[in-house]
Amino acid sequence: MARKKISPPSEEDAFAAEATEEMETEVAEEVEVERKKQKPIVESLLTLREAGKRAPKLFGIASGVEGLDDLFFTTEIQDGKPVKKTIGGYPSYAVVNITGVPDTGKSLMVEQFTVKQASMGYPVLFVTIESPAPFVASGLRQRATAMGIDYEVVQDKIVLVDAASYAVLRHSIPTLLNTLAYAIKTYDTKSLVIDSITGLYEAREMMARDIVRTLFNFAKKWHQTALFVSQKRSSHEQLTPEAAGGYGVSHIVDCSIVLSKILITNRFEARIYKAPIGETVRLFRIDGCRLCGHDTKTHLMEITETGLVRIGPPLSVEFEE
Repeated sequence: MARKKISPPSEEDAFAAEATEEMETEVAEEVEVERKKQKPIVESLLTLREAGKRAPKLFGIASGVEGLDDLFFTTEIQDGKPVKKTIGGYPSYAVVNITGVPDTGKSLMVEQFTVKQASMGYPVLFVTIESPAPFVASGLRQRATAMGIDYEVVQDKIVLVDAASYAVLRHSIPTLLNTLAYAIKTYDTKSLVIDSITGLYEAREMMARDIVRTLFNFAKKWHQTALFVSQKRSSHEQLTPEAAGGYGVSHIVDCSIVLSKILITNRFEARIYKAPIGETVRLFRIDGCRLCGHDTKTHLMEITETGLVRIGPPLSVEFEE
């Protein structure tokens, strides 16, 4: 029997293997250095008063998505009763994980956020891992047009990092972080978007938590409000916590938003979702936020003909009607 020819590893595989080995070596070296020192990390100790002085003020960062900004809130006690006060957007300096199966509006949501923030004068750093930068630029132009925002105004406020075209940025996290730090310092960006973070560990899933935590800590250090898009495995139940990125990603980030879609196949579903058989219904849910209060209902969601995500009423209201 003829032996099966084994093809040599591709450049992508070589990059991934080298980057994985590099990260594992760095972590092992750091652990070994600290083990030998056996000294307490005094800098890590803070009283609650000291930590409180460093805590940033909480306010809302406009999402650019109709129906979303009022879903995050704080609660105050007035006359002995709790009163909700919307913060008007994503919590400031939050790291938000937006996850879902394909065609649920994840990229549209972060593009709307990017255009909205840029239109308000706040520079945004957009890391594209799935599509080369020129194609992302085309999408952002379409989003601006649909939102009624002058594309000319936002072009110099959006900085693209083309990790789709430069494999080293996907496979070497230190190189990516150095590039992001340079961009933040050069362009004074206020927000960070990564679409999608799954692309940084798709060939090394065991390192997912380490990679996400590294980027989470980076966003905190540089005071960036960050949106991470992550892909959901089809085997995951669409609206469960497991769906929120998988690999324990949702336990690292500040907030997870789960998007899903349902194909109406019978009369029972048609009655619940008020949609004809054969139509696709999309759903939106905030799966937790440690920085402030949030709406806990599952909402209907639509992608308009102009390509914009819009959050609709809670599913419970639709069902009652």
